[in-house]
Amino acid sequence: MVEIQEVKTRSQLNAFVKFPTELYKDCPQYIPDLLSDERSKFTAKNNPDFEVCDARCFLAYKEGKLVGRVAGIVSHKANEKWGTKRIRFSRLDFVDDLEVSRALIEAVAQWGRSLGLEELHGPLGFTDMDPEGMLVEGFDTVSMFITIYNYPYYVKHMEALGFVKDADWVEYRVKVPDRVDPRLEKLRDIVLKRSNLTMLHPKNRKEIKPFVRPVLGIVNQAYENLYGTIPLTQAQIEKYYHQFILMINPKYVVIVQNAEKEAVGFGLAVPSMNEAVKKSNGRLFPFGWYRVLRAPFKKAKVLDLYLIGVIPEMQKRGLTAILLSEITRTAIEDGIEYAETGPELETNENVQAMWKNYEAEQHKRRRCWVKAL
Repeated sequence: MVEIQEVKTRSQLNAFVKFPTELYKDCPQYIPDLLSDERSKFTAKNNPDFEVCDARCFLAYKEGKLVGRVAGIVSHKANEKWGTKRIRFSRLDFVDDLEVSRALIEAVAQWGRSLGLEELHGPLGFTDMDPEGMLVEGFDTVSMFITIYNYPYYVKHMEALGFVKDADWVEYRVKVPDRVDPRLEKLRDIVLKRSNLTMLHPKNRKEIKPFVRPVLGIVNQAYENLYGTIPLTQAQIEKYYHQFILMINPKYVVIVQNAEKEAVGFGLAVPSMNEAVKKSNGRLFPFGWYRVLRAPFKKAKVLDLYLIGVIPEMQKRGLTAILLSEITRTAIEDGIEYAETGPELETNENVQAMWKNYEAEQHKRRRCWVKAL
């Protein structure tokens, strides 16, 4: 029999955030979360997401052993924006036992029903900046630090529990070319001149700091119509500002400005942090913090493409291709062999068109599931 416990104490929260490191300890494809970040994320006083969301965490025990976890999240802003009555599930992890996965999902479903909600979907986080989407293809490839990894058996459980596909994201492995396509360089010069734009390559974090908040504002505009997204509040922007500034290598930041020196587009990539986080097993102390903070500046073979965004009125002018080509130029100089994209909606033809000028392989797919309550 499975016993479900709601997380209410510090020790239960510690068990909640640590469970995946035990479940995936023998899985080479798994990259752990930073445990301190996860604890903070589910502590209301530390996370401004709780100003617009409610969340509960649950643990599953069988014969006295911890065998699974799940979080339920109600995004009031998402339901208001999209006209839905949904509750999200997040941080769903479990052993290969249908009784366990069923009990975890039912714990979130019961909470949702008590609130008068009608559908359960996920995995999704508090915002679109959180990891989202269950891996359904690409189990033999190493996860990115910012994405979810899960075992293949999760998919069978979701289908057995009555979930169906609501949306899919795809990811690409992109070979870094020997040189930047000359056509893109010509396009850059034409577009910048035609729209009276300039391209900024910050030299250090001091030069980046004034732009981080405006860039997160661009995210609100550029991603407004994408699946499940909600606008970030000012408090959330401040939170992500402090998170991002520590991970940024200025070499892989490109900002496009208009004539008034306002940011209208940006590109952000980071040399893979996988090795540093894996060696630290998600712990920042005593020595993990040094590895993690050094990772964006170490020589790497893999580049993680985090975000590219352009304000709506500047879209379809070639800025996205230009931003990507500038990041490519730096990757070539640094000897990067290939890049990993973050999840891209399979229906987002504009973003996937970016790879037509590259040797790219779609090697992962992840899914948001949904079922009626």
